[in-house]
This record gives sequence, C-alpha cells and structure tokens, in this order.
Amino acid sequence: MTSDIAVSLDIGTTKVCAIVAAPDEMHPGKLNILGIGRATSDGLTRGVVTNIEKTVRSIQAAVADAQAQSGVKITSVTVGIAGDHIQSFQSRGVVAISRTENEITQEDVDRLIEDTKRVALPSDRKIIHVIPQQFIVDGQDGIYDPVGMSGVRMEAVVHIITGLVTAAQNIYKCVQRAGLRINDMVLEPLASSYAVLDDEEKEVGVALLDIGGGTTDLAVFEERTIRHTAVIGIAGKKVTDDIRKGLGILTEQAERLKVEHGYAYMPAIVNNEPIVLPGIGGRPPIDIDKKLLCQVIQPRMEEILEIASMEIKRSGYSKHLSAGVVLTGGGSLVKATADLAREVLGMPVKIGIPSGFGAGLIREIENPIYATGVGLVVHELKHRDRSAITAAMSDGKGKGSVKNIFNRMKTWFDEL
Repeated sequence: MTSDIAVSLDIGTTKVCAIVAAPDEMHPGKLNILGIGRATSDGLTRGVVTNIEKTVRSIQAAVADAQAQSGVKITSVTVGIAGDHIQSFQSRGVVAISRTENEITQEDVDRLIEDTKRVALPSDRKIIHVIPQQFIVDGQDGIYDPVGMSGVRMEAVVHIITGLVTAAQNIYKCVQRAGLRINDMVLEPLASSYAVLDDEEKEVGVALLDIGGGTTDLAVFEERTIRHTAVIGIAGKKVTDDIRKGLGILTEQAERLKVEHGYAYMPAIVNNEPIVLPGIGGRPPIDIDKKLLCQVIQPRMEEILEIASMEIKRSGYSKHLSAGVVLTGGGSLVKATADLAREVLGMPVKIGIPSGFGAGLIREIENPIYATGVGLVVHELKHRDRSAITAAMSDGKGKGSVKNIFNRMKTWFDEL
C-alpha cells in the first residue's frame, strides 16, 4: 500500500498544506484522500520564500498534521513553485532528418526540444518546463506526435516557462531542512489545472485563474495543451491589507471580515446589515456595513481580474476560450467573486472545486483552497515511475539533487 501513496506540499504565502493520497482501489482513476495537514505560513512574500526558519516550521507543522491524520510516515513530497518571477514565452527550433529512410524517431524529437532551449537566458534564470505546442514536418503544421512519420525537416513551436534559480533553491532548502526529500517541483497553475479542469474544457479553450494569498496564477489551455502561463503578484492578502488599512483594524480581524462578510460585487448584496467590530485598546466598538466593506474589496478584486484579463489578451487566445474562465484558490471564496469576474472578463465564469475522489476525506478536500495541493498529488501519481528512478539517482549524489530536479522538469511534458 505505502508504495502507492503520494504526498504533496503546497507552500503558499498564507498557508502551507500537505495532502496524503493514494489511488482508490474501488474506483479506478479516483483518489483516496488519507490526510490533510494545514499550517499558517508567514515566511513567504508573493509566493517566494523570504524567511527560511518560519517556512521550515510551517512545513513541519503541516506535515505533522497530515501524518497524524493519515497514519503514514511522510518522507518525500512533491512541491509547487510560483511567484511573480515566473515568466513564459514561445520558442521555435528546427532540425534536419538525415537518415536514409527519413523516418522521424523519438531521438529526433528530443534533439529538436533541446534545440528550442537554445535561448539567451540571464544567468539567474532557469528553464522549468518546455511544453511542445505543435510540430511542423516539411511545412505541414498541426502535428502533435511526429514519431514514425517521414520527413527531411522538422520544426517545433514550444512554450518555455522559466523561473529564478534562487527561488527554486530556497524552496528546496526549506523542504530539506524540514527533513523531507523532494520528488518533483511543479509549476503551481499547472498543478491546479490537474485538479479542477477536465479534458473537454481544455480542448475547447479555458483559462484557469487561481487566486491565492500572495499570487494569482493564470494558465490558458486550448486543444488540450497549455498555451500561456503567468503569475501575478497581487492576490487575497492585498485585499486583507486594504481592509486593514481602510478600516484601521488588525490583520486578523480584517481576514475574518473578508471571509465571513466580504462581497466582491456591490449589486450582489441583498441585506446591508451593520457589522460590529470590537474597538482597539479599550475604545468603543465600531459599526461598519457590508456596502462599505464591499467598497474596499471590490476595487482590488477588479484590479486582479483586469490584470488577468490583460494577460489572457496577451496570450492571443482570448477569442478561443469557449469554456470561459475557471476561478479557484482561496481568493475565489469571497462572495460574488464569480459575478464580478463575469463583468470584468466578459466571459462565462465558474468556481473550480477539486474533483475525482473515491474515498477518504472527500467533504474536507472539496474546497478551492486545496486545488494546488490535489493537483500536485495527481501529478505525482501520474509520473510515479519516473520520479522513483530519479529519486534513487539523486540519493547517491546528495547535493546534486537540485540539478536533477531541473533536468527532470525538462522531460515532464513528454507524457502530456
């Protein structure tokens, strides 16, 4: 049983969450959720580690929680990487097929993908993922799997995602200090997409918007392939900050107000009853109403959605998104966020809830805040054979493991 268990670690700006899951034997293709561990996180800013000690403590607390709930000893995890340092762009490559019978082999495809990576990158950035968009053989485009075809010239269009080397190293350091081993490091919007999008949505075109605490992650899909990714450095935490400054209250109170009484869209408020807040330092309590709170929340949520809208336009796929936008992450839980998103983005919007569970803690996990954590588990179980091999390799090398992770990242997408 234990060989099938996967553990994910979603290290976020506001929470660290560990999820223990295994394939469900009764329902093939579904997950059995064995344990969920959560801890508040304050060692990160906008998705990037800024305090190693605090982050290590949060990881240890979340993992201990998940261990207690599942009864499984956790030794290795799959982690997500995000932050506004993530950048993506398109690249092209071309190779000649020089064999006498001109048949394209997997070797040629690998050679071509290597060729697309020949882009000038600053020394502090590294390629995290290379995602093939399409192959072109002798001018014939729209090919997704060229192996076995005949041709003399093969080109590829790929989507390259890069991140800061140090940001990845710091995550790595934190997880290692917490006494765990990393199986894989996955881009968070990509992980969330495994949990909340289905294949039909990806085929007709959909944008996934994961509004977290420190970052808002965007992934645009069309024809089952990820076409554009972006990480925006404003999210739910900024909304809480606005409430704190605007109403002159404590961060804790602001967060609670946002979660319990916050609305992101003024027309959605039906009864505008006042909310009583305790005064600070013996001052009399203050009354505020829901509309005033909404006047603080709505502009910031609009800003997040407008930046996302610009990113979707920049991707060039805004006309192709028949399935519209799927909102997920804790920020999507502010009441009436979907209504506001429909108005700002001008397309259909739904809230994405992680799905595909057969047994275990189903009710607890069906919450947008766990989208990334669930997606990381799905990724881990999908790529299990590969990560087991590399884990064995990296054990022998010890310190060389960061390099191995990057090398492995480059080959993930052969399965997509």
